[in-house]
Amino acid sequence: MMALIQLAVGGVLIVIGLLTVCMAVLGVFRFRYVLNRMHAAAMGDSLGILFIILGLMVLNGFCFGTLKLLLIVIFFWLAGPVSSHMIGKLEVQINEDLEKECEVPENGNV
Repeated sequence: MMALIQLAVGGVLIVIGLLTVCMAVLGVFRFRYVLNRMHAAAMGDSLGILFIILGLMVLNGFCFGTLKLLLIVIFFWLAGPVSSHMIGKLEVQINEDLEKECEVPENGNV
């Protein structure tokens, strides 16, 4: 009975993660501006990977493999937002037509 509950919870988490990633892909194709696309991809990617790996952790049970999966989650949650912030900052600095794409603050600070 416990294995059936573990399978159900793990499966639900994996399905939620897959749906989150699919919505992120839809956001990437729907948005026009590169920063909006990048935001949709980064947020959906981080949340989707979290749910998928949590589902795998539940299915795997408590063992050394679960610790490895937890380290992967921690790495993705630290590296993903930092890299997307750096790419977004680069886009803001080098895009000459930024005023056409989005609102720019009066004082020029971004």
